[in-house]
Amino acid sequence: MSAQILSSAHELKRIQQLLQQSNFADAEQSALALLKDKLDIQVETQCRYLLAVCRRLQRKYDQAIEDVKQLLKITPEHARAHQELGYNYRAVGQGKLASIHFYKATKLNPALLSAWQALLPIYQQADQKEASVLCKNQINHLSGLPKSLLAATDLLYDGKIVEADALCRHYLQENKHSLDGLLLLAEIAVVLKAISEAEFILETCIELAPDNLEAKYQLFKIYSKLGKFSKALSLGDILVQKDPNNIFYSVAKATALVGVGEIQKAIDIYLKIIDDNKAESNVYLLLGHAYKTQGNIAQSVIAYQQAYQLELYCGDAYWSLANTKTYEFNPEEIQHMLAGTTKNEVSLQDKVHLHFALGKAYEDQKHYEQSFLHYGLGNQLQSATLSYSSNNHAQFVESQIKAFTPELIAKMGNLGYSDRAPIFIVGMPRAGSTLLEQILASHSEVDGTMELHEILGLASNLSKKQGSKPVYPHNIESIPENYFAELGKKFIQDTQVYRQGAAYFIDKMPNNYMHIGLIKLILPNAKIIDARRDPMACCFSVFKQLFGEGQEFSYSLSDIAQYYQNYVKLMDHWQHVFPAQILRVQHEDVVNDTEAQIRRLLDFCGLPFEQACIDFHKNKRAVKTPSAQQVRQPIYKTGLEQWTNFEPYLEELTTRFKV
Repeated sequence: MSAQILSSAHELKRIQQLLQQSNFADAEQSALALLKDKLDIQVETQCRYLLAVCRRLQRKYDQAIEDVKQLLKITPEHARAHQELGYNYRAVGQGKLASIHFYKATKLNPALLSAWQALLPIYQQADQKEASVLCKNQINHLSGLPKSLLAATDLLYDGKIVEADALCRHYLQENKHSLDGLLLLAEIAVVLKAISEAEFILETCIELAPDNLEAKYQLFKIYSKLGKFSKALSLGDILVQKDPNNIFYSVAKATALVGVGEIQKAIDIYLKIIDDNKAESNVYLLLGHAYKTQGNIAQSVIAYQQAYQLELYCGDAYWSLANTKTYEFNPEEIQHMLAGTTKNEVSLQDKVHLHFALGKAYEDQKHYEQSFLHYGLGNQLQSATLSYSSNNHAQFVESQIKAFTPELIAKMGNLGYSDRAPIFIVGMPRAGSTLLEQILASHSEVDGTMELHEILGLASNLSKKQGSKPVYPHNIESIPENYFAELGKKFIQDTQVYRQGAAYFIDKMPNNYMHIGLIKLILPNAKIIDARRDPMACCFSVFKQLFGEGQEFSYSLSDIAQYYQNYVKLMDHWQHVFPAQILRVQHEDVVNDTEAQIRRLLDFCGLPFEQACIDFHKNKRAVKTPSAQQVRQPIYKTGLEQWTNFEPYLEELTTRFKV
């Protein structure tokens, strides 16, 4: 740590001490003096926050408001800054603005007890009964927490995850069966992406407290995240039965229904919430997603428009319209989006969505420079919220290559479960895998499912550290031989819920390409299809796509290019160790010679030709990926060269891929 940073940290601590001693004037002057130095963002953020607090406590409300606005330009998602704005606006009689910022503070950090306490009288005065009940419940919950758990919760939402985890675990060492402690530990595990650990913790919570609805609700969210929609639906049914008036539980059940393919039942629930005048913008968004999955684009567009009419700068609503791939924005919508990208009160995530939507809007208008500017800004903002390392991905690819050698495959390749039903479609995102899925799912002997999580979950379980033993993939040889058939059988059993009775079924999780070695060891007769697309077209299509979650490599052109090259390297290895067992299908070939490629695909899967596969666009099955609307149209060639409109801005790709 540099001397300057140490000095700044020491000065911040001194300013805090002055505040605690109620020496506000000296604290203010010290903060102003510190701000004259060149500070890193973290120090400047903390200093501006302390300055705002100093000035509020001296009743310099207008100056304090300006201080916080400056702070929010640096860190828009600073929960305590919004709480400060709430205090100041309340002091100058701006009640509505105060309530907006107290509410934002609680959204960003639900552990801010003071902000909830400030909101309660506002809701009571406005006779907002449901909001008042929610507020009271949260105040009671936070007030009842042990101090160390409240502090850990605060640390979690303040982004200090490691400290929160340590404090929570320390508390649980002395209070092993604390439900609040376990629930918080599960929440921390989710943030750390230890989803299987969160699942185990929450299942333990339910064993300890079978009637606790909060534990069931949190486990519902984990099951949904893992794609275990059948289990999620069972919990959703219980939650709604126990508390039929709870909108969160009703929405939860509806999302699970979408997950298991019962789209119309989900739509009916969303419409009832709307009819009861209880819908916020997120319900309209979910309704739009359900209509889109069903193939009813006209109704999905109406739902998305209703979402932004309810919340003008709801970025997800505009992006969802863009993500239909067919919607064209009008000038008024574009102006709303542009305004939203500049307003301090609009959240970072909304701004990300707005920039991506503007990229699509300007692309449709053939204003490619403006389009690329907004795609770039959206990617830049999203990338700042992530911690992706392309080196880590490259190392993982190398680990798979080193672990799954031809010798290992020769030794263990016939130990798995012999079922021939699974067809795995893998590939880069935006490489045409949804089209191949739609073609195959149109065959009478094939069930289309979704992007299943079972293989990723299995790999995650094998990756858990056990003492000094090596983890996946280096532990493959040490796994007992009978496990491979058992794991293959378990995969078939666990995925049965997604099938409709056909002889074959598709798992279209693109990231399964990382685990083809594992797949072929547990399911040696599984078919693997490698969806491939021209690198320039594929990589740029990834760059302009905002993914719901995951795909963290996709927000930088250089990371995308490296990821594509890593993908090709690993797929080349799989082709080497599993010769003639993986079919590469080039998207451009499917577009230019559709019938020949479809026949080739069917032959590889051992399926007789059916005309329905040519007429795939007539298939009414639910499709959940960004390509949902595109696969409901006959094949068209216009998408093959779209990237060329942006070629002047794609040097990071052209230097690697363009000959």
